[in-house]
Amino acid sequence: MTIPAERNKVRQVVFAPRIQELFDRYRGKSFFRLEPDTVGVAGAELMDALLRSRPANAEERPTFKPVRGRVVTRPESSALMRAVGADVRAALKKPLGDASLAGTWPAVPHNYLRDLVFGREQRRFRVLVDRRLELTPKITWAAVATGAALWGRPAPEVALSALARMVLEADTFEQRRFAMYLYRRVAGPICFTVAALVTNALWLSSPLDDDVPTEYVLNEALRLLPPSWNILRVRSPEFAEVDARIGPGDDVLLLPLLSHRDPELWDAPDEFRPSRWAALDPDNHPGYLPFGHSNERCWGRHMVLPLAAHVLDLVRRDGLVVDPAQTRARVHLDGLLEVSDVRVVRA
Repeated sequence: MTIPAERNKVRQVVFAPRIQELFDRYRGKSFFRLEPDTVGVAGAELMDALLRSRPANAEERPTFKPVRGRVVTRPESSALMRAVGADVRAALKKPLGDASLAGTWPAVPHNYLRDLVFGREQRRFRVLVDRRLELTPKITWAAVATGAALWGRPAPEVALSALARMVLEADTFEQRRFAMYLYRRVAGPICFTVAALVTNALWLSSPLDDDVPTEYVLNEALRLLPPSWNILRVRSPEFAEVDARIGPGDDVLLLPLLSHRDPELWDAPDEFRPSRWAALDPDNHPGYLPFGHSNERCWGRHMVLPLAAHVLDLVRRDGLVVDPAQTRARVHLDGLLEVSDVRVVRA
């Protein structure tokens, strides 16, 4: 995929081979078989029908799925959402300040967001939002267990996020470990997702056009490079009732990555055209699922978009652009869909 950039130049996204294969083999197809026990779905109507057929189960909730066999209850998840919501609202009230976001993205905006939302709190919490913890679950669990074991309440004057204060209410080691793991599950995605989104948006749009609303830029970035690009539903009898091609032993992988570029749903589907959103509604456009289905929108949607807009405000204020010398960026297959190692400089 190429994106018009400076005159006589283009920027190119190089996808991991398995992602590129999805585009090459299945774009424009509604239903296809990926594995003997897994079907892929990218048709807007079929995705809608399948996601309406039953709610996500506990294992399919990416943030609040069970922690080592312990179910995260609805009251627990609601309390965590309220806490992180309070932290985000407080962060958005802060002035833009003099932070510099020049450097290598998405690492730079990730660290900025960590400090903006959660502050410079204790190391045991800061490490849980570190990008390096994505390398393996073992590293994450070791950091959680260490933080829970090396306990001790901070002095009253130490600033803590609402999310961290919630963790400190736990009494036993097991409770603290569970709470700290959920801190990671909640705080990490805020930073990871927003950093991925703003990096994708800047790569696609740089230099940002002052006449194009930030909302349109973000909607279009979410269309072409959705950080959350697939939705997995495990085998379930409801699915065969929706489509007889789905067997009783078939898992279903729904692919917004493909529906977002379906030529039947979009004009010029591979082109970055944020102005298209002047006439489209991101809440109900067919096949557009960057935050999941309308029945179960991602809990972080109303935090991710304002934080992303805040970062892009800084980009506009400081005249930041993608380094004109960089014309290629890679998208790896290692979690969120994001362009990596983007060099951002002052214009």
